[in-house]
Amino acid sequence: MGNSALRAHVETAQKTGVFQLKDRGLTEFPPELQKLTSNLRTIDLSNNKIESLPPVIIGKFTLLKSLSLNNNKLTVLPEELCNLKKLEMLSLNNNHLRELPSTFGQLTALKTLSLSGNQLQALPPQLCSLRHLDVVDLSKNQIRSIPDTVGELQVIELNLNQNQISQISVKISCCPRLKVLRLEENCLELSMLPQSILSDSQICLLAVEGNLFEIKKLRELEGYDKYMERFTATKKKFA
Repeated sequence: MGNSALRAHVETAQKTGVFQLKDRGLTEFPPELQKLTSNLRTIDLSNNKIESLPPVIIGKFTLLKSLSLNNNKLTVLPEELCNLKKLEMLSLNNNHLRELPSTFGQLTALKTLSLSGNQLQALPPQLCSLRHLDVVDLSKNQIRSIPDTVGELQVIELNLNQNQISQISVKISCCPRLKVLRLEENCLELSMLPQSILSDSQICLLAVEGNLFEIKKLRELEGYDKYMERFTATKKKFA
């Protein structure tokens, strides 16, 4: 991509606060964006070949609310990313991430996090300290179990489809705001699904197709009628 074209994008972004440069074969985060650290609210660099984010620059976008880097080649995120105190939406689907920075809990404004199609092997514990997090997509990773810390998650929707989950802590029933739990195409036996999800949680949409049991067996479990009450009440609300 020519320098003049990039300059034009930078000039436009200076006025709009939005920098979008998708499908351009970029191999690095454009250094020209350094000039815009104080006025960008949205950056979208999806569908490129970016392998890393520059630590020195990335933490300086103090007004940034939305950052999308889907379909790149990121293997690690710099700690400095966690300085983005106004960031509300972070989308990093289809990269090569194995973990999140230890300081990830500092992204206190984060509402939506998409990490589908990465290489995460565990539920990142840092997510438990994010109080405004509404939606988390961890589908298509390599997560095998859901630990006790899950009970501290504040999310409304948690997508864990297409992982390798065979164990779930009963603490998932304690999530105070969790309404939608997606567990399709995992390795769950029916005996490993905590019954309290049905009888004693806020969950009103449980998606478990494609596991190691028939859905009709789920309907025979104690507490299923309570779950269906919540499911029906929510359906009516949105009808």
